[in-house]
Amino acid sequence: MGMTLTEKILAAHACVERVLPGELIEARVDFCFANDITAPLAFREFERIGLPAVFDRERVALVPDHYAPSKDIASAEQCKTMREFARKYDVVHYYEVGRAGIGHVMLAEMGLVLPGEVFVGADSHTCTHGALGAFSTGVGSSDLAAVMATGRLWFRVPETMRFVFRGRPAPWVTGKDLVLHVIGDIGVDGARYRAMEFAGEALGHLTMDERFSITNMAIEAGAKNGIMEPDSAVLEWVTPRAQRPFTPVFADPDAEYALVREYDTTHIEPVVAVPSSPGIVVPVGFAAGVPVDQCFIGTCTNGRIEDLRVAARILAGRTVHPQTQLLVIPATPAIYRQALEEGLIRVFLDAGAVVSAPTCGPCIGGHMGVLASGEVCVSTSSRNFVGRMGHRDSKVYLSGPAVAAATAVLGKLAHPDEVLS
Repeated sequence: MGMTLTEKILAAHACVERVLPGELIEARVDFCFANDITAPLAFREFERIGLPAVFDRERVALVPDHYAPSKDIASAEQCKTMREFARKYDVVHYYEVGRAGIGHVMLAEMGLVLPGEVFVGADSHTCTHGALGAFSTGVGSSDLAAVMATGRLWFRVPETMRFVFRGRPAPWVTGKDLVLHVIGDIGVDGARYRAMEFAGEALGHLTMDERFSITNMAIEAGAKNGIMEPDSAVLEWVTPRAQRPFTPVFADPDAEYALVREYDTTHIEPVVAVPSSPGIVVPVGFAAGVPVDQCFIGTCTNGRIEDLRVAARILAGRTVHPQTQLLVIPATPAIYRQALEEGLIRVFLDAGAVVSAPTCGPCIGGHMGVLASGEVCVSTSSRNFVGRMGHRDSKVYLSGPAVAAATAVLGKLAHPDEVLS
C-alpha cells in the first residue's frame, strides 16, 4: 500500500522508507517561524536550553505581524524582544515593520517555504503553506524553541482525508467558499489531527491565492495540516521565487485515505459562516439583509492581490454605505505596492474605505477595527468565535472578498450580484 502526500513528506524527513498513521517520528524541519505573540515564549525556552546559536540562522524567520505596528507599550516590548533576539543570534530572516507583512503570506511570497518541505510555525495558520505541496503545521512556542535549537521535531503521523473538488466553480465562488463549504459539511472537529489533502480538476480553475485560502482554513476543521499536490500552476508560481533547491512530492496512486469526499463545485454558491463558528455555513442568500457596521478585507486568509482585485471590481465607481465602515489591509508590502500600481488602492479610497499597512490587526481583535458591543462585521478572516474581533456581544460573519465588498456598498449582508446588477 502506498503513502499519502503528507506521509511521503514525513517519511523522507524522518529518513525512513515508510510511515504509518499514528506512528511517532522525529523529523528534520526545513524552516520555522514565529510572530510577535508566540516568539517571546519560544525565546525564553530557547535561552533555557543554553545553546550559543540557532540550528541554522538562515532557516528561522521572525515576523512581527499581529500587533505591529505596535498598538501599545506591551506589544512594543514584544516586538523589541524579537528585534533583540534576531540581533543576538544573527537571524537572517527578521523583518522589521515596513518590510514585514503577515508571515503566512510573506514567507511563501519570498520563496522561503517550498514543495516537499517540512515547515513549522508557532501559529495555527501555518497550515497555509500546504498549498505549495509542503507539510506545514502550527506548533507551540516550546516546540518551536526545540526546532530552533535542533532543526528537528517529533510528530504523530496523521491520518489523511482527501477532498476532491469536481467541475468548474460557479461565478463568484472562490477558494474561500469551497473551504467554508467543506467545514460546514464535516464540522469544526471533522478533521481533528488529520491531514486534509485537497485535489480535483476544480483546483485548476483557482488562482494560487485562492488555493492558499483553502489550506489556510484547514485548521478550522481541526486538521493537523492542509495540503495539495504541487501541480504545474504551483511549480510555475514557486520556481522563480524559490530561495533554495526543492524536490516536489506526490501521493502514491494506491495511497490509503481515512475518508474521501467529492464535491461538485458547479452547485456550490457563495457562502458565509454565521456567528459564531466557521462551521455554521449557509448560502449568502440565507443571511442576506443583515445590517452590518463593519466590513474587513484582509488577513492571511484573504489579504492577497487577487482578493483585492475582486473587491475593487465591485467597489469601482461606488461608495461604502454611510452607516458602514470598510477596512482593507493588504497582507504584505509587496501586495500593497502591486495594489498601488494597479490602481486598486485608489478605488478603495475613492469608495470611502480605510487602507492600512500590512498587519493581522482586526482579525484577532488586536487593533484597528476592534468591534464594540452589538456591532456586526463581515470579515474575510478565518474565525468568527465569540469575542474574536472585539466585544463578546459583537457578531462576525465570514465571507470571501466579493461578499464583503458588496456588503460594504449596501450596508447589509449581500450577494455580489445585488450590487453589480
